[in-house]
Amino acid sequence: DVISSGINAEYGGSAAALETSDTVFTQYREVGVYLWRGFTLDSVMNQCFATHKDNTKGRQMPIHYSAKALNIQTVSSTLATQVPNAVGYAYSNKINNKNAVTATFFGEGAASEGDVHAAMNMASTLSCPTLFICRNNGYAISTSTSDQYYGDGIAVRAIGYGMRCVRIDGNDVFAVYNGVRAARALALEHSCPVLVELMTYRVGHHSTSDDSTAYRSIDEVNYWDREDSPVGRLAKHLIARDLWSTDLEDAYAKECRKEIMTAFGRAESERGPNPLWMFDDVYDSPSPHITEQREQLREHLERYGDNYPLDKYMPLD
Repeated sequence: DVISSGINAEYGGSAAALETSDTVFTQYREVGVYLWRGFTLDSVMNQCFATHKDNTKGRQMPIHYSAKALNIQTVSSTLATQVPNAVGYAYSNKINNKNAVTATFFGEGAASEGDVHAAMNMASTLSCPTLFICRNNGYAISTSTSDQYYGDGIAVRAIGYGMRCVRIDGNDVFAVYNGVRAARALALEHSCPVLVELMTYRVGHHSTSDDSTAYRSIDEVNYWDREDSPVGRLAKHLIARDLWSTDLEDAYAKECRKEIMTAFGRAESERGPNPLWMFDDVYDSPSPHITEQREQLREHLERYGDNYPLDKYMPLD
């Protein structure tokens, strides 16, 4: 799984700054955007466990969420492919005179992909109201920014495309909110793209299969976690104004953990999707070869079903 520790202000502040009419194309770490818009913990867990209640019918990798009803497009595995897709969507909005922007999230590592170059050039040339929200968290898996590029970050690249840009303290949730809100207003007013670079730090490992101590020091991680984390900074701000306390913090953490583990348990006990669902939605109308393959699988499972744990899945229809 992919961890979001240390970059909480990036997705929290951005999600709050956008309107629900704005279509969002996320990467892996923006589950907070989904939650802000109403994606439930049960929906998160059903997707990760690929249960029959998952709205993608168990056909996506874990953490590849989708929420059409919330105006958020499905997460894609391939780095940066969501960026040109977002520009195309923004161009469609422009043609149809829709008063909304399209926001796309990506990391500084993904910014090295050619898709990002093509997307920014297209957005600028066609004046598409697009927010390019770059999460510069210091590392592209194990590759540090010093090995990723020689220039001054990502924001300056906008100049080459004739695009407006802003660099923001990505660990300050208020700065993120105000910056993204202003960028959205600018994109709408001028029907133009805006590049937003959020300077933050990935405290957690790249994923649960990563050991970041192989390429960075514990002292470095501890500094960002204890001294400059977005959650810690927000807590200090609220506590100083008597709006929060360590007791409330502890109680809230326990409450959240309970809610998460309860949803975890519910999803873990749910049945998987009907195996025949894998053939649904491939085409608008099922083609002859898809229909044939579906029936072949049905016949196979009906004949040899005893060799499969079919009791853990929804019945064949």
